[in-house]
Formats: sequence, structure tokens, C-alpha cells
Amino acid sequence: MGRYGLGIDIGGTGIKGGVVDLRKGKLASERFRIDTPRPATPQAVAEVVALIAAELDTRPDAPAPDSPVGVTFPAIIRHGVAHSAANVDKSWIGTDVDTLLTSKLGRPVQMINDADAAGLAEVRYGAGKGMDGTVLVITLGTGIGSAFIFNGQLVPNAELGHLEVDGFDAESRASAAAREREGLDWDGYVQRLQRYFSHLEFLFSPMLFVVGGGISKRSEDFLPKLKLSTPIVPAELKNNAGIVGAALQANLTQGKPD
Repeated sequence: MGRYGLGIDIGGTGIKGGVVDLRKGKLASERFRIDTPRPATPQAVAEVVALIAAELDTRPDAPAPDSPVGVTFPAIIRHGVAHSAANVDKSWIGTDVDTLLTSKLGRPVQMINDADAAGLAEVRYGAGKGMDGTVLVITLGTGIGSAFIFNGQLVPNAELGHLEVDGFDAESRASAAAREREGLDWDGYVQRLQRYFSHLEFLFSPMLFVVGGGISKRSEDFLPKLKLSTPIVPAELKNNAGIVGAALQANLTQGKPD
């Protein structure tokens, strides 16, 4: 694995990328961001991804222009194909995103689900570093994203935010957006999270929970109130986790079949 890699994180409101120092798990320079186009169709998003990659290629620490680029996408990704679409145009469903972006950028592209990328970064460089066994990285935001990692290896596309808890889709009740929508105070929100994390604990017996998403900045208001047998800690890489994880995935899989 080389010293530096490129990672690009496609989101519902913005597309951001950076040159990643793969030894440290940090951005080597400032990240570069462009608003997600409206509508966020495959061709429109591909144009923006190409602009971001071109800008990053001008950075002093950028890897070789033919090096692989890791790209996150908010969807179930199997063999480079999107099988869902969250916060982007529904025309993505069934799109071979890997082939589209590889053609547009003229270099290898490795696609990965956005939560999976964040999880990889946290286990390699952040709060889950050095932890064996099952680590569940859960992101609380508009929905609930999840990454399932066992002995450092990603089990991709674990949509644990859609588990049913008390007769409801978990993310409809326990996401950060649900808390804001229903005006829950921290104690009320902790009750929702307690049910969700207790259910995860029962099903998977993880060694560690890592909690990310913007709300993790307020982790002291809710994590210590949860009563679990499993340690639960805030994520460390914050908003750069997707970029870092994407670059890592691209370099780990270079030369391997998708």
C-alpha cells in the first residue's frame, strides 16, 4: 500500500474529497468540497467527482494520476452496482457506479457504502483500532448507518439501521433526525437508543460499539447513560471518516477482483 491515496465521499448535500496519508489515517491537506448537483443523477454526480479528483491531483502529496480512487456512495453497493439510493436520485438504482466513474476518471475506482467506509477508517485508525472480534460502527444522522467489522475485515452492506425494534424501523425512532423531529430531550432519546443498542448487543454480541454522525459531538450527553455490557465510545475521525475509509479501501483492494 502506498503512502497516499485519494478518497471521495458522495453525500446528499455535498461531495468532498481529500488526499489521505494512509500511514496516519489523516488528510494530508485541506479537503475539497462541491455541492451535490440537483438533480443528483449519475452523470451529474460523475462530473463533480471528476472535478474533485482533478483538483486533488494538483496537490503536492497526491499519488500517481493512475492510482486508484476510493469513492463512497449512500447505497447498498455490490460488485460496484448501486442497489438502493438514499438522498440521491432514484435513477442510481441498478447503475454500475464503478464502471461509470472508472470511465469518467480514466483510472481505477473502488466503490464502497459510505457507512462501511467510515467503519473501516475507525477500526484501522480511530476508536476501534487494534480491537479483535466484532466491532459495530453506528452512525446516527438522517438515518442510522452501520458497519459490521470482524477481526479487522469488513462485512459489507450491513443495514442495521433497518432492524425492527418495538415494531418500528429502528432509524425511524432512534436516528438523530428522529430526535429533532420529535423534540426529544436527552433522557427521552437515551430510552430510544437503549432499546436499539440492547437489541444489537443481543443479536451480535460485539466487542465494541463505535458511535459516529454529527450527534457524536454531544456524546457526553447520551453515551454514558446507556446501560450495556459492551463498551460504547464516540467515533474519532468525525466528518473525514468516509474520505479516509474510501482511500483505504481502494488501496487495500488494488489488484484484487471487485
